Amino acid sequence: MTAYSGDHPEGSVRTVLTGTDDAVDATVTREALLLACAGALGDSDRLVRHWATATGRSVDRLATTAVTARAWAMLLAAREDLPGPEHRRPEWADGLVPLDLDAEEREHEKILGERETLPPRGQRQRAAAAAASRAAADGDTAAAREALHRWADVAREIPQPDAATLAACRHVAPLLVGGELAVDAEWAWNYTAALVAALDRRYRTEGHDADWRELIDEIMRLRGEPDAVPPPASVAAVDHAENRLGRTLPEDFRAFLGVCDGLRADVVFPRLLGVAELRPSAETGVSGPGIVLSDPPVLTLWPSNEVTEDDALFGRSVHPGIRSVLEEHLRLLEAST
Repeated sequence: MTAYSGDHPEGSVRTVLTGTDDAVDATVTREALLLACAGALGDSDRLVRHWATATGRSVDRLATTAVTARAWAMLLAAREDLPGPEHRRPEWADGLVPLDLDAEEREHEKILGERETLPPRGQRQRAAAAAASRAAADGDTAAAREALHRWADVAREIPQPDAATLAACRHVAPLLVGGELAVDAEWAWNYTAALVAALDRRYRTEGHDADWRELIDEIMRLRGEPDAVPPPASVAAVDHAENRLGRTLPEDFRAFLGVCDGLRADVVFPRLLGVAELRPSAETGVSGPGIVLSDPPVLTLWPSNEVTEDDALFGRSVHPGIRSVLEEHLRLLEAST
């Protein structure tokens, strides 16, 4: 049984495209929490990571109210208690302020009792969340599940379900991350992709993309292969790679992929891998949390966003990013002509 099975989030997409930055942040908060409540943790993380990369804003903007901050804290705590890599704490969450869960649980009990100012369906949803919270706290899992599905029934009727108040229930959060209200995986992916595409369109810097295009075109011109620039990687492909690798790719590397998905080798430069080929450095015998960018595996991207270049003769060089690597390659090409 699914929690929410509406169409693509047209209203949310419109807000991302045309609303204020504050409205965008509030929309991403609401949708990411809804996805997490619906058991789509990977897609929730994907949306948050893409928002952070696209906007450059701090994740504390996704926890601007007591309830949203509490919701993230309860969901993250519940994830850590479950086995499997899909439940591990995401790296983006390091930017959230830690909370005292016991104190937050007591405060949230007050929120669950406040219903008078809500519209009728909001009151029904708040009542279902309160019932689920009480039952889960008492260890009555069957009653908690029944209340959760009442909450889901109301969620299908309204455009903006109050996922934050539900997720902030400490004893309910484990049921949510465990998949009690899980949606179809393909639907969750497409739902997220619509929001991700809107973020990319809203925050894409046209001048920056143009600079990248000029850089790649000049490299290929000097190589004598002006028509051999690979097509760009899709937003969905980049997001899938981030989800697979468990980390956000730096802005300059995403910008590179937005111009060309990898780059063929020449006599002095390795082949840059396409986004689907990126892999952890550990798979090549290199220790540490790096990502292999080339074949042969001489270029490695690190969490600092630096790129190291290993040469059998000259040792290791460190570049501030992939653009620096390609600019150095361009200088060598210019010097050889």
